[in-house]
Amino acid sequence: MSPVATFECETVSREFQFVGQCATGNFPASFPETAIKVQTAFVLRRSEISGVINPEVLYSPYMCNGPVATYFACSEVEEVKQVPEGMLGFKVAFTDYAKISCSNMTVGEGYSKLFEWIQTQGHTQKSGYNSTPIEIYYFEDDVEEEVVELLIPIEEFAGS
Repeated sequence: MSPVATFECETVSREFQFVGQCATGNFPASFPETAIKVQTAFVLRRSEISGVINPEVLYSPYMCNGPVATYFACSEVEEVKQVPEGMLGFKVAFTDYAKISCSNMTVGEGYSKLFEWIQTQGHTQKSGYNSTPIEIYYFEDDVEEEVVELLIPIEEFAGS
């Protein structure tokens, strides 16, 4: 097991404001290529965004309806004000998430462990409106393996 991928799970509750780019492709056939392409294009333009909370973090919310998925590459901003041409700004409403810490080399394993944890905790994955999963990438210079956090929207915590 990688020292970068701790596979620690927890619940978090928060909202996000993003500015970024997106791409849509056939799912799962065009992934991860579509995701990598939009992330690469975004990294070249992220300096155009004002009010970025941490420029060394890439947020990738996504939506999938079965045959197609839309994948975003974004920066979190203090407030969606000015959106550069060709990008979009949006807010993800306050949501409860199940979160796991893994790495760019262990994302598949991270998802498997997180979904198992969600079930053992008595939660269910939230679906429909305001149920956007998010991948969070932490950029580091000159490393092959970087920390990635996966957030899956869940129904309210048991006992809430």
